[in-house]
Amino acid sequence: MQNQFLINGRHDGLTPLDRGFAYGDGVFRTLPVYRGHPHCWERHYRRLGDDCNALGIVCPSAVLLLGDIARLCGDDEDAAIKIVVTRGDGMRGYAVPPLAQPNRVVLKSALPAWPESRFSYGATLHLCQLALSFQPRLAGIKHLNRLENVLARMEWTDANIADGLLLDVDGHVIECTMSNIFIRQGHILMTPDLTQCGVAGVTRERILELAATLGFKVSICNFKLDILLGAEEVVLCNSLFGAWQVREVAGKIWPAGELAGRLRTLLKEEHAPAA
Repeated sequence: MQNQFLINGRHDGLTPLDRGFAYGDGVFRTLPVYRGHPHCWERHYRRLGDDCNALGIVCPSAVLLLGDIARLCGDDEDAAIKIVVTRGDGMRGYAVPPLAQPNRVVLKSALPAWPESRFSYGATLHLCQLALSFQPRLAGIKHLNRLENVLARMEWTDANIADGLLLDVDGHVIECTMSNIFIRQGHILMTPDLTQCGVAGVTRERILELAATLGFKVSICNFKLDILLGAEEVVLCNSLFGAWQVREVAGKIWPAGELAGRLRTLLKEEHAPAA
């Protein structure tokens, strides 16, 4: 599948004055489309709006974005959609234009062809040397300045490594370069506190709600690498692959578990049951 895109509903390009290009001044969301239907659209749009509001950017209406997606995706088509909203054009300098008009980009690409082993066996992680810095004002937001993720992803070239595990500057587990992370200890499902840094993904949100359905209590907290390495199961999640079990990181190897598969089954449903 060839990448296709619309910029403000047209095929025009962005200018060098766009603040997303110049400063990373914008937000984005990535989601799958199945048979022409954006999966969990209401959740993704709500999070897009929340992130825009946090940066003081006017979020495009759902009608506009759904219209763009419909133009790019056929009724029976499966695809990956990335939505980018920037603050819009501005002159040189950091000052925000008082009447900035946001630019919206909707990009369609093929769903990733993940190795089948990621689902049947699990994922191997690289322990990243890069440490995430603290910025509470941006914590949780899927903003366009992802240089930390870019630098972390440059640390490995082995195609057998699925993702990189990221710690913060104090050594707390935060996330992976393209996914959120959960660990299981007995009937407790733990995920990192993202109030200082990291991205709060839609699939993370859904798993937090699904935990009770699976008989787990949830703990959102700070924990370090030794706690993760001592967990009974470790699971990665994002909106495109659902959930993978982590089988190896930092020399630790886990036996096969059931949690990732159970989560994938539930995540396929459009509306996850609330806790």
